[in-house]
Amino acid sequence: MRTKKSHYIQDLILEGEHEHQDFKYQITDARKIARSIAAFANNSGGHLLIGVKDNGNIAGVRSEEEIYMIETAAQMYCRPEQQVEFKVFNINGKSVVKADIPEAVEKPVEAPDDNGVWHVYYRVADENVLASRLHERILSNETELAEEHSSETITFTERERVLLDYLRDHGGITIDGYMKLAHISEESATRIVTALHSMGVLSLQYHDGQCLIVGN
Repeated sequence: MRTKKSHYIQDLILEGEHEHQDFKYQITDARKIARSIAAFANNSGGHLLIGVKDNGNIAGVRSEEEIYMIETAAQMYCRPEQQVEFKVFNINGKSVVKADIPEAVEKPVEAPDDNGVWHVYYRVADENVLASRLHERILSNETELAEEHSSETITFTERERVLLDYLRDHGGITIDGYMKLAHISEESATRIVTALHSMGVLSLQYHDGQCLIVGN
């Protein structure tokens, strides 16, 4: 007979890995798991199910050790450090840890790669990807720019119009493509895209390893 707790975890497992959920058989590397924490925090949050294999089978873990490793990752290998909430579920005698990572208040959140170099990661579908430089800029400025433009009347110059017209007709473009299209520098293109993003006019999507600017 399945308990309510068992039913809850099994339902989550049936969803598979996605933008807000990742399975971990066990935690053996605090730096590596920090990338998952940072990726979820830079998106809109998510959770880890520890003690669950990639195929959805429950293996179970020693919960205290896993929680310690994740707390170490969140505090020592995330910059700024993150807070993680834990729940432990006993499923047929096996422990599954659910680690909830909220969206970060201060973005971007960085974590180190295997060589100790700090990067910004972002959750895309069921993967943690390196955020583009454009995305890093947007993450670090989104709150400030949203407040700056909240009461403004939006007036688009030719440089904004050429981008919006292109997105309407073609769907998406890279930052390099926009630079060539408008004959502007990377700094100018980044500033324009960041401002338009803060207004809700456009957004970013990752496709085949590229960060695309797309219209909303």
